[in-house]
Amino acid sequence: MNERPVYLTQEGYETLEEELHHNETVRRRQVAERLHNALTEGELIENAELEEARREQSFVEGRILEIQNMLRHAVIIEKSEETGLVTLGADVTIQEEGSETLEEYQVVGSAEANPTKGKISNESPLGKALMGKKVGEKATIHAPGGDITFEIIAIR
Repeated sequence: MNERPVYLTQEGYETLEEELHHNETVRRRQVAERLHNALTEGELIENAELEEARREQSFVEGRILEIQNMLRHAVIIEKSEETGLVTLGADVTIQEEGSETLEEYQVVGSAEANPTKGKISNESPLGKALMGKKVGEKATIHAPGGDITFEIIAIR
C-alpha cells in the first residue's frame, strides 16, 4: 500500500474516522445480511443477488483497508501563522484573468479534495500552481484549451 503522507485537515480526518466506523459497524453487517439472504435463495449458479452482494462486500472491505491506510499515514494540516504564502490548509481567493468573478478555495491534500465544496488538492494543476505564491502574484495552469492565469487576491 501507499506509504506517502496523507495530508488532511482535522475535519477531513474526523470525516474519514466516521466513514470507517460506519463501514465497519453498519455496512459490514448489511452486506453480511445480504450475502446470507442471497445464499438462501436457491440456485447458486445463476444467483445475481449473490454476485452483487459479493461485489459489494469486496468494495466495502477494500474501502475499509483504504481508509485505515490513509488514517495510519495521516498528517494533520495545521493552520499556520501568516506566512503570506499559499500553503497546505490556506484559504485562497483567486480571480481568473479576464473574469470579474472571485473564486475561493482551501488547499488540502488529495484525499480530502472536493472542488465542488471549495477544497482543491495541492497536487492538482491549480493547487500546484498556487503553492508558494503571494498575494498579487499570478499562477498559470496549462489546460488542453490553452493556458489559464489566475491572480491571487487574498490568502487566509
